[in-house]
Amino acid sequence: MGLADLLRGLFGRSGPEPDRGAGIDELARRLGVSVEALQATPVAYRSFTIPKRSGRGERRIDAPEPALKALQRRILRRLLGRLKAHPAATGFERCHSIATNALCHTGQAVVLRMDIRDFFPSTREARVHRYFQKIGWNRDASGLLTRLCTYRGGLPQGAPTSPRLSNLVNVLLDTRLEALAKSIGAAYTRYADDLVFSFAKDERVSIHAAIQTTKTILEDEGYALHQDRKLQIMRRHERQRVTGLVVNDGVRLPRETRRRLRAVEHHLRTGRPATLTAAQLAGWEALRSMIDRQVDAARGGGGAGEGRGV
Repeated sequence: MGLADLLRGLFGRSGPEPDRGAGIDELARRLGVSVEALQATPVAYRSFTIPKRSGRGERRIDAPEPALKALQRRILRRLLGRLKAHPAATGFERCHSIATNALCHTGQAVVLRMDIRDFFPSTREARVHRYFQKIGWNRDASGLLTRLCTYRGGLPQGAPTSPRLSNLVNVLLDTRLEALAKSIGAAYTRYADDLVFSFAKDERVSIHAAIQTTKTILEDEGYALHQDRKLQIMRRHERQRVTGLVVNDGVRLPRETRRRLRAVEHHLRTGRPATLTAAQLAGWEALRSMIDRQVDAARGGGGAGEGRGV
């Protein structure tokens, strides 16, 4: 029996699947480093916890050490920056912000918000590896990229590559959730782990379908929803908030935030004690200007460019 016959017997008519794609030499060239330096970069992190915004519990942060962080920034800038995520993914994407995410849900009868549990670490390394192969890297290069961009089996919250990768590997998730939204007459966006559906009509059947089908789709993709306290159904007579902004009529900061900023501005102008410094107030004013500017730009139209793989 010849070699060809043996291969056909073991792997089928065409033999084993060849390892196609660009390799580590090309990866090093794209990143502007030597192969030796690329392979020798230590995968080292400093882990700590911070309080969650809700005040309930703590969030684990895995911050890469300087050498790894510098390389991850190169990967982000030179490899991931021009690749295409789904249009519904608005977090960490060029020309998008909390404002453009919120704008998609203004003036609706119902806004439904759901939250993915442990989003970054639940984006598993096997999915990241498959994504790198899909965009054109061979097994060795994909394995090395995965090693450099994952930690403890998933995306580390704290690595500069994690936000962009979380969008890129979840194109199918966003496609399925957008198809669900269209089927029930809703709009859909995702800002990191924050899922939002909004409805022009308050129909309980559609809202229930959104919740139950989203749970199923997330489970298919390796995720789970938070408990019910993170699920919010906000109707028109209530304050509807999306990524921290009020969307009942337009997009704006919450009223109490605007009042607080006016009070701080008055106190600083009159020399009275204030809860914010002048620099902190300037930061809030910059945020408010950014919201107005991006909402105006989004209403004016514009499209996203095509991304490319290897």
